[in-house]
Amino acid sequence: MSSVEAHHNTTMMQKVLPLICGLAFAFLISQLSTPVDGQPCISDIPAAYFLFIATLGGIAAFHKLALEIALAGAVSIGVFLTLQQPSFSIGSTISHEWVILVNLFGLLVGFGLLAAHFESSGVPERLPRILPGGWKGAFVLLVLVWIMSGFLDNIAAAMIGGGVAYTVFRGRVHIGYLAGLVACANAGGAGSVLGDTTTTMMWIEGVNPVTVMPAYLGAAVALVIAGIVAAIIQDRYQSLDVSNAEVVPVDTGRVMVVACILGAAVTANILQNTVWAGIEEHAPVLAIAIWFALLATSKFRKPDWAVVPSISKGSLFLIALVLCASMMPLNKLPQPSPGSTFAIGAISSVFDNIPLTALSLRQGGYDWALMAYAVGFGGSIVWFGSSAGVALSARYPEARSTVQWVRHGWPIPIAYAAGFLVMMSVLGWHPSEAPGGHGGGHGDDHGDQIEHEEPAHAGIQAAPNTLQTGAANPDGVGLPGSPATEGH
Repeated sequence: MSSVEAHHNTTMMQKVLPLICGLAFAFLISQLSTPVDGQPCISDIPAAYFLFIATLGGIAAFHKLALEIALAGAVSIGVFLTLQQPSFSIGSTISHEWVILVNLFGLLVGFGLLAAHFESSGVPERLPRILPGGWKGAFVLLVLVWIMSGFLDNIAAAMIGGGVAYTVFRGRVHIGYLAGLVACANAGGAGSVLGDTTTTMMWIEGVNPVTVMPAYLGAAVALVIAGIVAAIIQDRYQSLDVSNAEVVPVDTGRVMVVACILGAAVTANILQNTVWAGIEEHAPVLAIAIWFALLATSKFRKPDWAVVPSISKGSLFLIALVLCASMMPLNKLPQPSPGSTFAIGAISSVFDNIPLTALSLRQGGYDWALMAYAVGFGGSIVWFGSSAGVALSARYPEARSTVQWVRHGWPIPIAYAAGFLVMMSVLGWHPSEAPGGHGGGHGDDHGDQIEHEEPAHAGIQAAPNTLQTGAANPDGVGLPGSPATEGH
């Protein structure tokens, strides 16, 4: 056997082995589980959680096979629930979630092409002219990402910031700085209904945009703590390069293309939440808008299609993880409190924050500004905890090392806790019984209680008109299978 054939066989085995292991583990779990209220459980813990935890553990341990493990996890969980839980239907799950899955994939790939446009525009090479020297320049770049995320999207801000960083740091970007980029992008979107999927969901459910804006207090604290440390780490690794600040001319046409694509995204986001309210349940509006703008402007400036394969791989990874999360039997969150809100944000680093946001909206009784900060910034702790982190890892594969991310991104959990404590100290706890209700200081005076049958699975993003936004959960219990009162 030639070395080429041996390498091919090894590669094939690496791709197939995660699926074999996943199905074998699913079979083992099925033998250990017993039905409880029609749901397979082990010691009253839904058995599907063990498969999901094993998937996350495999990704953390073998990050080079992250996509294969995520896909194997999704298949194994789907097969397990199909065979062990009569009420579960993989077809129903996918039909319910296809819009958000297509939207995520379209946005991730589309914003990757957008970042490539921006990188080729000549603007990144000119940025050193306005960035101060030393670590302060690296920090100012993070501040710009933080600002952009508020009116664009945390994915776009992270991708643009990553493209600029690649240029101004000569391609030598430290993983600690990459973690800082993602953290600042997520923090910047936490107080804006345009900046993050979770805050957009709150807006759809009747939470006034002004209600979530106090999240910027915590986000600003997180920016300072995580941003400054990340900037110092990057400066010691590779300083800002100002040698070619004026060498490359700015391509005005490409800058206009970037503006058109961003304008299409912002316009579509506003329209789907005002004039076309409810359309996001039936069509991936944002993805359609982004791709329409990309194709419409391609005659003026051709996109760099060569980046699509690598970005698509990272996007498929996120889709597989989100699909895994959508199949988890999430039915309850802890009783609303500052502690449970903090826990929900922290756990969002390993568990998708979108279904948790949907659950919190259904349950009601949370402080929505505090919740926006928690679920918006908490996912930054681990690279696959947010779509911005997954998107950036397509450009920087080294970011997929969970151990290195946590090791060098250590300021992020500290920044998360500090921002949360400052919000609690300055603003206090102001719960609202229903989104848009006036249960406390941040709430506004509109929003009706909407009743609907409890879904078997929370899903990725429950349809806005199906969320129950009534009183807080009187049981005060945590997620099925979670210790004590852990959330999301």
